[in-house]
Amino acid sequence: MTATTATAPDREQPDKEQPAEQPLGPDASFDHDVLPTPPGATSALLRSLLTPMKARVALTTLLLLLQQAAVQAGPLLVAYAIDSAVPAFRRDDLGPLIAVAVGYLLCALASGALQYGFILVSARVSQDVLLDLRGRIFRHAQALSIDFHERYTSGRLISRSTTDVESLRELLEEGLQELVTVILSFVYISAMLLWLDLGLGAVAVASFVPLYLLVRRYRRRAARVYTLRSTAIAAVIVKFVETMNGIRPVRAFRREAANDADFRVLNTRHERTNGDALLEMARYVVGSRLVANTAVAGIVLWGAYRVAGGTLALGVLAAAVLYLRRLYDPIDRLGMFLNSYQSAAASLEKIAGLLAQTPSVPEPQSPRPLPALESEHPGREVVFDGVRFAYRTGGEVLPRFDLTIPAGQTVAVVGSTGAGKSTLAKLLARFYDPSEGRVLLDGVDLRELAVPELRRGVVMVTQEAFLFSGTVAENIAIGRPDATREEVEQAAKAIGAHDFISSLPDGYDTDVRKRGGRISAGQRQLVAFARALLADPAVLILDEATSSLDIPGERAVQRAMSTVLNGRTAVVIAHRLSTVEIADRVLVMEYGRIVEDGTPAELTAGTGRFADLHRAWRDSLA
Repeated sequence: MTATTATAPDREQPDKEQPAEQPLGPDASFDHDVLPTPPGATSALLRSLLTPMKARVALTTLLLLLQQAAVQAGPLLVAYAIDSAVPAFRRDDLGPLIAVAVGYLLCALASGALQYGFILVSARVSQDVLLDLRGRIFRHAQALSIDFHERYTSGRLISRSTTDVESLRELLEEGLQELVTVILSFVYISAMLLWLDLGLGAVAVASFVPLYLLVRRYRRRAARVYTLRSTAIAAVIVKFVETMNGIRPVRAFRREAANDADFRVLNTRHERTNGDALLEMARYVVGSRLVANTAVAGIVLWGAYRVAGGTLALGVLAAAVLYLRRLYDPIDRLGMFLNSYQSAAASLEKIAGLLAQTPSVPEPQSPRPLPALESEHPGREVVFDGVRFAYRTGGEVLPRFDLTIPAGQTVAVVGSTGAGKSTLAKLLARFYDPSEGRVLLDGVDLRELAVPELRRGVVMVTQEAFLFSGTVAENIAIGRPDATREEVEQAAKAIGAHDFISSLPDGYDTDVRKRGGRISAGQRQLVAFARALLADPAVLILDEATSSLDIPGERAVQRAMSTVLNGRTAVVIAHRLSTVEIADRVLVMEYGRIVEDGTPAELTAGTGRFADLHRAWRDSLA
């Protein structure tokens, strides 16, 4: 049967909707990796990370409180030594001086021990937080839908789980201690100064006002700089990963110079944002030191005048100066904390934005089970009911689309690039959901199936035949991790892959290495078919599974296909018409519509689009 060719608008929508990379000019934007972060998501993420560790967080706070108390006792002992112990020593009374020495030694020992305990506990907390966060990013990225990964590149995901997590590590392991130390120093020292002498304490506290204004100005300006820096380094990573993953076409089309120019632009931006961050830090440090040194000089002069006048004890002035130096010295370190904080805040916001993304293909709230399969009838019926679909980045790919594939039938789908073939396969595999309509499997909407059940029932074998690092046996058993070695070998034998696997150095235990690079494309495809056969799906999708193979490799895979497809419902996306010969039925698609539908023999004998394609293919073989 040949369908009437429908009039279609003059357009072509690619099956793969990834936007083309544009050349990078000097003003090209590089903030397109920023995902929207819902209000409160960042603080909620931080709370969720720290709440399970609140007991240890409380312990670290207590240890730091006690450590600072031991440290800040030193100037008081100095004041006592100058004003009381030294005069007593002149009267041949060694007791006060010995007490000061012992007290100072005990404070030093306590401070060291408490600092050691703090480092041990806080390091464990920070490592557990980072471990949890990396795990969340990895698990969430796997759970997100295919359309997200087509828009958000792997380089940006790598940046989230490496560069951004590293920024948080620096804050947790170094910055927070600096912040808490500065706050505790401020509280302790302000109280001590006011207790020692109300006038000196009031002047010292007043000097904090310009320091606070400096800190606030630095924080505001640094927030913008560190957001840009985080985005800039992500762009560098993305370009590097993209280039290395595409190194073959880079070399084949001599893209080295162009890529180098693009990378130079991104690298220069990263350098510039780093320089801006350092400049802001330098401004803050210079300003804070100027305020601190001016305040110390003023207080020393006024205190010396009062000592000379007899209204202030020398020991009190010495203690006040020591306290002020201890207070102002960490101000520079506060800048380093703000440095780490702004970087970590920008990173945490990006991570929170990523974790806030929800799958566009969600799990059903109340999943329905598939009907039980009849043992003699392993396939399932597939129905596209009033389906419409459009990618986010383009126009409608499938206008109104209706199709029924009876259980056990093998359907080949052919058509020009952009006809909607791969889109049909992705909808059946539920990589996407229809914009309208339903895709049914034995009468059950795919959106009502639990994802594990759907993945057991529908398996796709792609042109790439992606293999993971690991053994051949592990790659075959991906769809059924509990399969025995005997079952793995039986699947390989049925496909015709056993002989070549046995000839490998370690047989089924041979590591195929990255992307299966240790074996040929045809062998990888045979392993992929063995994987599909072992998974035993009711519906199998072959998306151009032989298009990258040579003739001998294609014939080997076609023999394997006849084994895999036996009794199963199958959708075969084909560019090579030799693949069509195994089909029970052929669909010819144009502009998202079925324009011809029939058996290979019927369509070949006709005068339609498929007959023209078939004659052209036969002529090419001749």
